Amino acid sequence: MAMSTGSGRTARPADDGRPALPLLTSPAADTPAETGPYQGYVYAYPHKTAYRPLDPRPSLAEVWAGEPVERLFLYLHVPFCEMRCGFCNLFTRTGAPEELVAAYLDALERQAGAVRDALGDPRFTAAAVGGGTPTYLSAAELTRMFDLTERITGADLRAVPMSVETSPATATADRLAVLAERGATRVSIGVQSFVDAEARAAVRPQRRREVETALGLIREAGFEALNIDLIYGIDGQTEASWRYSLDAALAWKPEEIYLYPLYVRPLTGLGRRARDWDDHRLTLYRQGRDHLLAAGYDQVSMRMFRLPGRASPAEYTCQSDGMVGLGCGARSYTAGLHYSYEYAVGAGQVRAIIDDYVRLAPEEFAVANVGFRLDDDDRRRRHLIQSLLQADGLDPVAYRARFGAGAETHFGAELERLAARGLLERDAPPPGDGSGGPGRLRLTAEGLARSDEIGPALFSGRVRALMSRYEGR
Repeated sequence: MAMSTGSGRTARPADDGRPALPLLTSPAADTPAETGPYQGYVYAYPHKTAYRPLDPRPSLAEVWAGEPVERLFLYLHVPFCEMRCGFCNLFTRTGAPEELVAAYLDALERQAGAVRDALGDPRFTAAAVGGGTPTYLSAAELTRMFDLTERITGADLRAVPMSVETSPATATADRLAVLAERGATRVSIGVQSFVDAEARAAVRPQRRREVETALGLIREAGFEALNIDLIYGIDGQTEASWRYSLDAALAWKPEEIYLYPLYVRPLTGLGRRARDWDDHRLTLYRQGRDHLLAAGYDQVSMRMFRLPGRASPAEYTCQSDGMVGLGCGARSYTAGLHYSYEYAVGAGQVRAIIDDYVRLAPEEFAVANVGFRLDDDDRRRRHLIQSLLQADGLDPVAYRARFGAGAETHFGAELERLAARGLLERDAPPPGDGSGGPGRLRLTAEGLARSDEIGPALFSGRVRALMSRYEGR
């Protein structure tokens, strides 16, 4: 099996006629049948549906003992929204009354105290606030959340890159002023479509003028980075209307744009055959990718496009550094254990889990409840997946230094299958490198387009089995 060398550009064709460079030493594996490009969004590995109740429940002090805590990511989860969008599968509830929000922040304070006791003297190098919609909270509630977080965890949120999610309906001047004052460097707004009819079709009944007002307020607040989320594959969406939304977003010159495929199948003719919908989404994806590349954006992953020179200087490395999650839907990562609380999507079950969370006593926050223990194979797979699904690809030197052998040794057959389909390539070593070592492994342009197929295909058999037995709630 041979692999074409690459320049690192993610927009070029998979086979551009450049000289071949050997990729692997293992025998070529049989190429499997294609499963379709949209199997699932791999934003973390393993997925929460592979988590199970921990018995016995380990103390957080035990979980974090011996873990490096000098470069941690802090994630705050706010599980509230003003409405439930038709495409949403997040852990969130709508219409939370003021007293529930207050009780949630009380619980967040108790949890933060337990976590800080377990960590000792952590150092946070990046932070994010997600949901749900964090700006569902009022300006005063946001202030309280940031106050308790900094006071208890010791995090200096003004000193690290911090991203916060918002929505057109909740991106008000007073809330944005709090975010700016407390150090938010990036605000991400879920627009999804600039076409009112498409927004209604996605069960997001917003109007274009509301979106434009929110974007204007975000720009006036002066954040370093604005990200706009758009969705393709909405019922009734055409190539022309997709181009219209792309151009409407580009008019704001956002530092980042995310392009998300819709995963809730339309009810009309387009959705009657899965292959037709797959083809339509791929067409729109390629159109969006090419349009953003032509507009000067770099492709960071299948979904993420960023203006050159806008990368965050954060020290955090997702493949190897830990994460501390605060909030009912947040997860935390150590090298050996990923843990969280119960997971659900259904409205009734989510409400019940939140109701239980706000009643937890301080000692209940000092243990890990639900989680997944990573063995050596899953640690390697997590590193592989989180690297390959980024345009930068996998650094073979870093992989070998961490795991003692090359990725080909551990995943030769799986990598061969991707290479045989033209989805994977290896860069030539940098000129003058002199090390004789291999170049980076990267997905080709078509490989990035099929990230939602490639990611799930690299899951371990153990994770697949757990996910298949998960009882949806």
